[in-house]
Amino acid sequence: MNVTMMRMRLAVAMLALGAMTAAVAHAAAPERSPEQVIQDASELTMKAIENRRDELKADRAKLFELVDEVLLPRWDRQYTGQLVMGRTWRDATPEQRDAFISGLYRKLLDSYGEGILQYDADQLKILGTRGNLNEGPVMVDSEVRLEDGTPVPISYRLRLHEGSWKVYDVVVEGISYVQNYRNQYQSEFRAKGIEGVIKELQADSGG
Repeated sequence: MNVTMMRMRLAVAMLALGAMTAAVAHAAAPERSPEQVIQDASELTMKAIENRRDELKADRAKLFELVDEVLLPRWDRQYTGQLVMGRTWRDATPEQRDAFISGLYRKLLDSYGEGILQYDADQLKILGTRGNLNEGPVMVDSEVRLEDGTPVPISYRLRLHEGSWKVYDVVVEGISYVQNYRNQYQSEFRAKGIEGVIKELQADSGG
């Protein structure tokens, strides 16, 4: 795995940690700013997995279930899928769109789920928020310090959707999660077609 993908895993892992505590603290309510949601979550997250790291490491199904439970309400799966599909979105049927969105989301869980066990909430430092807090979208800038002291800049893109702030993209050292996958799948859509890409996603996820 290259450094970029490892740090993408780190970014989503920290988001998963944040979303986990937001669920407990109800920090995702509209009256809470995107920055407060992530900050509150990062400070309280460890309580959610306290004394469970070995258990979750040994039981991947339970780990993925936990990550899904906390990420699903706070990750705008449809908007992310639409952005990744790009122009192909217009050509896809509603069923194909749903299948691609589900496969992409499952890929996210499979790729980054274990990351929540490798990092502590105190490694994340919120730096500020950019954008329109009344309407969105906004960018919450943060920095994660690795164990060797290396700082990694991570920004989360959020938008107001159905009355709450939801994440739809993560940018690590200037590299966008959405753009990274959009570039990958645009070439695959051309080579394999929509159905071909969906079948591969489903096979990868065991679906």
